[in-house]
Amino acid sequence: MTDSEATTAPDQASRADATRARLVEAAVSAFAERGFHGTTTRDIAAAAGMSPAALYVHHRSKEELLHQISRDAHQRTIDAMDAAIASTTSPVEQLRETMRVFAVHHARGRTGARIVNYELSALSPQHHAEIVELRIQIDQRMRDLVEAGIEQGVFDVPDPGLAATALLSLGVDIARWYRPDGSWTPEDVGEAYADLALRIVGARE
Repeated sequence: MTDSEATTAPDQASRADATRARLVEAAVSAFAERGFHGTTTRDIAAAAGMSPAALYVHHRSKEELLHQISRDAHQRTIDAMDAAIASTTSPVEQLRETMRVFAVHHARGRTGARIVNYELSALSPQHHAEIVELRIQIDQRMRDLVEAGIEQGVFDVPDPGLAATALLSLGVDIARWYRPDGSWTPEDVGEAYADLALRIVGARE
């Protein structure tokens, strides 16, 4: 391989990654505006400043784009939760930080979060099953946090599963009502929801 060929290959890969990212961003905008079923691949390509034919070079269908949006959003949530849990050994502080990042994530990524939750049924059976498994992992992390606090005597809540579901539901719902031009920043919401989470589980410092 010549020096010019070695330089060109990474450049081409970088351009392809940038193009795929532009298509994902365009798909998020189009799905948010028209809904999944009301959006065509032509709509997505136009929003990305590309031809419909160019879209198919990178994605086989709009359903594949929806799957990528959903998968990436759920994986980012899992990664953020894992980082929060690993940041301390205290169940109280673990829950506080996990709820904070969960809330901030849904405020900042409100458009994508709405698509992920409202358009889940549009996924193919295989892709739907994959996303459901990621959601189960998120649910389990929150439940494990609550159960750990109960076992250590720092949380006082009768049903850890119900408490975990309530906490996740509160966070997910932020994507429905949050507006960036409102009174609260994502960080404001994150701090408030972190405190609220500890009240829900009856946390003792």
